[in-house]
Amino acid sequence: MKRLYVIVFLAIAAAAALGLAIAEHSGYVLIAYKTFRYESSLWATLALVAVLWLVIWGIKALVELVMASSGVVNPWSRRNRSRRVQVAIEHGQLDLAEGRWASAQRHLHRAAEAERQPLLYYLGAARAANEQGNYEESDNLLERALERQPQAELAIALNHAQLQTDRGDTDGALATLQAMRERHPHNAQTLRQLQRLLQQRGDWSSVIRLLPELRKDKVLPAAELTELERRAWGANLSLAAQREENGAVGQQALERAWQQLTSAQRQEPQLVLAYAEQLRQLGAQVEAEEVLRTALKRSYDSHLARLYGLVRGNDPARQLQAAEGWLKDHPADPGLLLTLGRLCLQNSLWGKARDYLESSLRVQRNPEACAELARLLAQMGDTERSNQLFQEGLGLLDERLLAAPLPVAVRA
Repeated sequence: MKRLYVIVFLAIAAAAALGLAIAEHSGYVLIAYKTFRYESSLWATLALVAVLWLVIWGIKALVELVMASSGVVNPWSRRNRSRRVQVAIEHGQLDLAEGRWASAQRHLHRAAEAERQPLLYYLGAARAANEQGNYEESDNLLERALERQPQAELAIALNHAQLQTDRGDTDGALATLQAMRERHPHNAQTLRQLQRLLQQRGDWSSVIRLLPELRKDKVLPAAELTELERRAWGANLSLAAQREENGAVGQQALERAWQQLTSAQRQEPQLVLAYAEQLRQLGAQVEAEEVLRTALKRSYDSHLARLYGLVRGNDPARQLQAAEGWLKDHPADPGLLLTLGRLCLQNSLWGKARDYLESSLRVQRNPEACAELARLLAQMGDTERSNQLFQEGLGLLDERLLAAPLPVAVRA
């Protein structure tokens, strides 16, 4: 309040001083230019200048106010366009993440058309269209993205291949990836995506041909690449065994596929297992037994030992003797004990077979051991124990059966 009094006092004093100055001397101003002539007192001229300055300042303030308000109200102003694009981006990304495909496509397409760097928004809109089954629209959006950002050809093509895969068009995806592989031969993502697609299609021979590039360009971690290599060669052995030659599925194709492996690969248990299993299925029991016995003599593997009990060599007694030799170093291997039980059955050693099968089940409850022992006990007359083992084996084969409801017994 005191401050207000001071301001009022100063204003009155200034007005009084100005009044005294005007009363003491009015002054004189003359402006003449050609036919124009202006003359007035000094104080009137100063007042006119002050009024003109206030008018100019007011007009300027009014123009700025109108421009600012039009930016808020006018829907076509630059400010509102930018705000609408930002809203479209935010809504589109959220819709895409939450699976609202139609809304995501609409918002992201709008954002893509307005942005200078639209790639990500076109890709999102294309994915949303693809999820709705609008495949042609999805492809059109990717073509539009390529027109706007041609330098992003590889990124667009990789996304296109993934969308083609998602819609089940693996042939189209393969063609897209092969084209990018030729144009960008050392791109890790292209090779990784191609490897996954070939694996999905079950084209293991093509995966094998791709392996050197995967290794050279370090596309996969070493452990993953090794596992892929084993799986690919194992699957290739299975496929080779199914090829028809001269009208029949023959062993020659399998042999050629086996010889394509390196010496080190032919010693890997997983590949030996695949090869021996295919030999067994083709009826080459003697060859399968020799392959397994040689591999187990070199390096013991439980899976190979289990398969050894399913093949029949030339000499069942010698086969049993070899397996019993492995038992000294692996007495608690349930797979080997199961194999010994099976080999004893081949040699008609019923009591010994029962002992080995019982030992296998004591180490691990296994449906195969249950079934073998149940068959043996049924032939030996122990029907009750045989039925129990058959039921147990069935439950172990698929534990979900134990949780499935059964119908209530109906009394007659």
